[in-house]
Amino acid sequence: MVGNLYPTVTALRVVAALAQGGTVSAAAPLLNLTQSAVSKQLKNIEDLVGMPLFTRTSHGLVPTDAGAIYIQQARMVIGALETAAVRVADLRRTRTAIRVHVLPILGDRWFMPIYPRFVERCPDAAVQFTTFAPTDTADTADLVFRFGLGHWPGWHADYLFGRDALLVGAPAMIERHGGLNGVEDIWRYTLLDHPQTPLRWGVFAAAHGLYAPPPSNIIHFGYYSLVLRGAITGQGLALVPRCLIQDELADGRLVNPQGLGFSSDHCYWLTIREDRRLDSGIRALRDWIIEEAGLIEKPPRVRTP
Repeated sequence: MVGNLYPTVTALRVVAALAQGGTVSAAAPLLNLTQSAVSKQLKNIEDLVGMPLFTRTSHGLVPTDAGAIYIQQARMVIGALETAAVRVADLRRTRTAIRVHVLPILGDRWFMPIYPRFVERCPDAAVQFTTFAPTDTADTADLVFRFGLGHWPGWHADYLFGRDALLVGAPAMIERHGGLNGVEDIWRYTLLDHPQTPLRWGVFAAAHGLYAPPPSNIIHFGYYSLVLRGAITGQGLALVPRCLIQDELADGRLVNPQGLGFSSDHCYWLTIREDRRLDSGIRALRDWIIEEAGLIEKPPRVRTP
């Protein structure tokens, strides 16, 4: 009977993936499941809990209070399982695997789509990934992606990209609000925000000599992936590192009105412990990541209304 009181690991992975992707269609490929399988798992866990974990809106899934609790705990459980898998693999593997800790949003938007190119270059390399990982897993990884100022005691950090933070929005939404003729017009719009990221509207305001935005204009999202989805679907303006929205800028789903943005001190870095021995595999992967990151810093041609 006890076994029926708790959700399965698969159900917890579904909850975490839905929080990251924002929709069933976006979560399905992250899990290698069909959309119907994802929906079924979500229904099962909601039936078990006895209340909805997400609110269904026209723009995607928004976590309820119960959902926020399960999302947090799901990530802890998944992280603990990833830690166990890595440690057991360490005991039984015949060749040393390179352990990489990837931030979920960076893995989804940049790293995993390009990773097959490294496999082609180094087909014999064995790489293990963690994403929803607790601190101890990140600390034991060979390479760790981080977002911050570039200073972590005991770690060497190589800059990747992210200084170029852009103001972006859906073109139809901007046109519907009468366009944006100057930076002072921004506060007329709904602003999308993730409280835990340093890319905040107060920083943007200070960079442009503006007063702080009205709090009533800001919608806060618990996950940065939802900020991106909100901007793409026309819910408001967002501040986003250029590196995360290359495709949307190129095809016009997002525009950068008046070329507005700011240079952020918080960026993406690839870090490695200063006392970590760099064998040929780790060195090859690190050098390839830095090489690929260098391509991001060349801004693509984008539309500006």
